[in-house]
Amino acid sequence: MSNEELENNELIIHENSNNEWLQTSDILIRDPFILPVAEERFYYMCGTTDKEPWDGKATGFDAYRSRDLQHWEGPFPVFRPEADFWADENFWAPEVHVYRGRCYMFASFKAEGRCRATQLLAADGPLGPFQPLSNEPLTPPDWECLDGTFYVDSDGMPWLVYCREWLQTTDGEMYAQPLQPDLKAVAGEPIKLFSATDAAWVCETTFKDSTGYVTDGPYLFLSPHNELWMLWSSHAKDGYAMGLPDQLPTKFKDHGYRKASRSFARMAGMACSSKRFKDNGGSACTSRIQARRSGRYFSMSSG
Repeated sequence: MSNEELENNELIIHENSNNEWLQTSDILIRDPFILPVAEERFYYMCGTTDKEPWDGKATGFDAYRSRDLQHWEGPFPVFRPEADFWADENFWAPEVHVYRGRCYMFASFKAEGRCRATQLLAADGPLGPFQPLSNEPLTPPDWECLDGTFYVDSDGMPWLVYCREWLQTTDGEMYAQPLQPDLKAVAGEPIKLFSATDAAWVCETTFKDSTGYVTDGPYLFLSPHNELWMLWSSHAKDGYAMGLPDQLPTKFKDHGYRKASRSFARMAGMACSSKRFKDNGGSACTSRIQARRSGRYFSMSSG
């Protein structure tokens, strides 16, 4: 699909929907991420949408939108790589964040002979078309990295938070790294936050011939008490689970964090936290989005 066709996504929504809504359970998606846009009162959902995301050549990313998180329009192709894009497999876990009036997609990509990495894409709106912001990924070129997410601290400094993959380190690691204001490059060295085994609930996992401890899917947000919380995922005794570090710094440069972490959701997937619109148009309440990594759907609970 051409970029011109991608740019017509807004038109496609109105001309082709024909009031045929998708239910949440109809959507085949992994690692879903929700972006609420208050001005439009729409929720936009993106995620890993290739049918075989682990094998073969990747296609890109699709998105959906909804008024109520139950009935969806889509899918709408929001990213299709150009022929010279460096990656061609394992297009995983996109997140879309609004920063300085633009939409930025953080996603994981890989190619033969290249480490898995977080690449940043940009667009004028959540339906794209998203284009690479720079020619190279943000994560260290010799590190296997994934699941990059975005956070802006109280000083206005943007940060990339990501996992260094357990397949390379055995004990998976979590890092934060400052970004330049335009997000085109990093602005400092990686800061290690914790390792998978710093959390007592994390159990060993085996994939093919590799055994180790997983760090997956960080997502950061402020609690009602202005504490920085991070949801992240790994393997626990009863399966894939989400955890929450006891405390993180509101400014990563302070290096003040405790490594202990508790598990609070079993048989879960990766997660994000977003705002849900109130029916009366008032201020939004917080919702926790629990994504089933290997399934067809996600579940949501209000907080």
